[in-house]
Amino acid sequence: MSAIADAASSAPARETVRVALGERAYDIVIGRGVAAEAGARAAALGARAVALVTDDTVAELHAEAVRNGVAAAGLRAELVTVPSGEGSKSYATLARVCDAILAQRIERGDLVLALGGGVVGDLAGFAAAIVRRGVRFVQMPTTLLAQVDSSVGGKTGINSAHGKNLVGAFHQPSLVLADTALLDTLCERELRAGYAEIVKYGLIDDAAFFAWCEANGAAVLAGGPERERAVAHSCRAKAAIVARDEREEGDRALLNLGHTFAHALERLAHYDPSILVHGEAVAAGLALAFRFSAMLGLCAPADAERVERHLAATGLPTTLQAFAGLSPDPERLLDAMAQDKKVVAGQLTFILARGVGNSFIAKGVDVAAVRTFLARECAGGGR
Repeated sequence: MSAIADAASSAPARETVRVALGERAYDIVIGRGVAAEAGARAAALGARAVALVTDDTVAELHAEAVRNGVAAAGLRAELVTVPSGEGSKSYATLARVCDAILAQRIERGDLVLALGGGVVGDLAGFAAAIVRRGVRFVQMPTTLLAQVDSSVGGKTGINSAHGKNLVGAFHQPSLVLADTALLDTLCERELRAGYAEIVKYGLIDDAAFFAWCEANGAAVLAGGPERERAVAHSCRAKAAIVARDEREEGDRALLNLGHTFAHALERLAHYDPSILVHGEAVAAGLALAFRFSAMLGLCAPADAERVERHLAATGLPTTLQAFAGLSPDPERLLDAMAQDKKVVAGQLTFILARGVGNSFIAKGVDVAAVRTFLARECAGGGR
């Protein structure tokens, strides 16, 4: 029996989080076994066909069960498979996915279903946004990181030689099915990487949740009710922010806490997973953001130490030196940051913190201060 069918046969209660966006509102359904409902839910949305986009790793684990479930609901279902990894967020792969969706004669009333982690969700969502000038799509995230972050909010896109996620569109899904049973197949590294995004929600504006993470982080990684609680809490937090600021014109930018540093690190690593994956870069970025805030006198050094201590306790990197094969350089990092989407009129914008659970958008940050900080960090003096 597949993991999907096994979870569905004894599925406990699930939670539904509503993303309140008026006519484009949608549900995030969280719980074990919800992937088995994909066919019935696609039919309820009025689709007659589904283009199921996945990667070659997830295809071996889950694609057949999902496709069979969609077909059992009377819908035509065909697979589009791409290579695993960040390299698939490219112009070439996007073109191939778009052509495959068109070849399957997917119409606007049909669905693209993104079955995979953040790479597949971003890629398939962007393809759905531009094929026929907009086809509906469903997110079925298979990683912890995607379930708590990238599958929610409608950000889609691919990478450019100039930086991460610089080509894309806002295109909200019609539904998110976060089946926590699918996380059972993840390796420990991928679970830890997703956990970094969970911690982020506490650091942004919820000190009580960060304290909960400090007490329950190991249990979240181990599985069980703590993991499902963390997924649901993260989805509620992101849904509330997206409902207030869908297109990142205000406080949605807070969700980028740690990401200015993280995206720069990913670019320097050429998106090589042997060096780092996105969640690891985010973890280091969170620690860097708090140390930078402490250097600027915005938060107490004890807060930065507390953040670093918890991330390190869960096996996540917190320094530039943690990444073997990466040769960080202040000027190269600054150059990568200059292409960040939050740059305004050529000036750097960071998400900084006045304390745990008290983050804010800092515009026009002094480049000299950033350079001084990065030089210290590159020299190993950040701890």
